[in-house]
Amino acid sequence: MRTADFNFDLPPGLIAQHPAPQRDESRLLFLHRTDGNIEHRRFLDLPGVFSAGDVLVLNNSRVIPARLRGANARTGGKFEILLLEEKAANDWWVMLRPGKSARVGTQIVLHGNRQITPICATVVEVNDEGHRRLQFSGTPDISRELDRLGEVPLPPYITRANPDEMGEDKERYQTVYARTDGSVAAPTAGLHFTGKLLDEIRARGVTICFVTLHIGPGTFAPVKTETLAAHKMHEERFELGEEAAHTINEAKSAGRRVFAVGTTTVRVLESIASQNNGKLNVYKGRTHIFIYPPFQFQIVDALLTNFHLPCSTLLMLVSAFAAPGETRGREMVLAAYAEAIRKRYRFFSYGDAMLIL
Repeated sequence: MRTADFNFDLPPGLIAQHPAPQRDESRLLFLHRTDGNIEHRRFLDLPGVFSAGDVLVLNNSRVIPARLRGANARTGGKFEILLLEEKAANDWWVMLRPGKSARVGTQIVLHGNRQITPICATVVEVNDEGHRRLQFSGTPDISRELDRLGEVPLPPYITRANPDEMGEDKERYQTVYARTDGSVAAPTAGLHFTGKLLDEIRARGVTICFVTLHIGPGTFAPVKTETLAAHKMHEERFELGEEAAHTINEAKSAGRRVFAVGTTTVRVLESIASQNNGKLNVYKGRTHIFIYPPFQFQIVDALLTNFHLPCSTLLMLVSAFAAPGETRGREMVLAAYAEAIRKRYRFFSYGDAMLIL
């Protein structure tokens, strides 16, 4: 398929800049895969969709305050640092802006609360993607300083004039069930849930279990190749534990439904199943799976997701899910998106939600 097939016109005003007042006050568009029918609901209606025995799978990765600011120790030039992956204490792969000014040996003095700190980062390596490896000094472990010095790494399309405007984001750009540090972007489909809503779902006889996939900045990268097959998918770290694997396998064997919250959860489950004859097993590793039409899903029966941007890998995954094993899902999803735009649904991270059944 061609990348241009997944383009559409999105009015700028529909890219949600700020969250809804309450987590569960979002709107929820139902898309029925059998006939393409669309329903407009509230997110608060979600528990009524479930039946006893269903399984709801959530990504419990926690967003870290991964954006740091500093200055060149020699010239005073400013840098913005986005932490990507920890190799060891005080040893991280990062994205640096401006990257061209950060050659091996460059030293960066970190700033926090508009003040110079005693913490310094030294560029020790550059990889093929242009990412820098930094070694930090002046602190036993930079990860322990992030709550004090770091900022919420909001997506590039969400604008804040200065760090002081991010107070609400620190709480809101995080799921209520986040547990494991590692993401630089939120698993946004989960941002709608409250503890009360999850309790209502459990009360209906639904089992809730968790996977962990640490989301990297590649999730925001549009596909720029002419064809989807030529696109190189970004890689992300994930983990599936024994309890979740057993629960989901048991549900599938019994013919019960598995609901995935977010494209990241889908990537975990389908990555493992594709390597293990449709079954899940305990796994810790990395995935670069790129799901686009046509794709035959082996685990996920229903998908809760937000509304995604044109030509994104997320939109392509959703289109594949709308019609498993076929290509017509693109037309179904784009028709649903056109209806969402007409109804003024909010798009992307702080946006409204969509349930594909």
